[in-house]
Amino acid sequence: MTTVLFPGTFDPIHYGHVNIAKRAADLFDEVYVAVYAREQHNILFSPQERLALVQEAFLDFKNIHVVAYSGLTVKFANKVGAQAIVRGLRVFSDFEYEFRMALANNRLDPSIDVIALITSEEHTFLSSTTVREVAALGGDVSGFVPPHVETALKNRFKVLGEEQDIVPLTSLRD
Repeated sequence: MTTVLFPGTFDPIHYGHVNIAKRAADLFDEVYVAVYAREQHNILFSPQERLALVQEAFLDFKNIHVVAYSGLTVKFANKVGAQAIVRGLRVFSDFEYEFRMALANNRLDPSIDVIALITSEEHTFLSSTTVREVAALGGDVSGFVPPHVETALKNRFKVLGEEQDIVPLTSLRD
């Protein structure tokens, strides 16, 4: 049985993430979608909120398991019995970052491989940063995230108001 780990912050989960996880679930017996659960600066949702949003996105998938983790990803991969870490690649700059991370993880634990899946074309522009910024500016994110995530984003920005400082508004407001 082949088990893989798909780790991320998922702040928030979007359709690009969902696409990678579903495709991994078609290729491998078990997929652990691992939500990095350590508190971090400039994170919109708490670890518990992110975990719940990701869990809801995969309710109907029997071989996708959503878990929280902290610490080294390769150590967690070993803990769940994963043979590989799955990562998604959107653009060339992702490759450089993921390549360096794969080499570092390989140095930490050569028994865990890294598998990169190229994102589907319709999701190449999507990032959690883009989703957060569009939502912070009151834009329509219904084509970017599942409905329950859209609701959570609207509610969060309603509470935070226009003067929030979690999401830097740099690229989409001008």
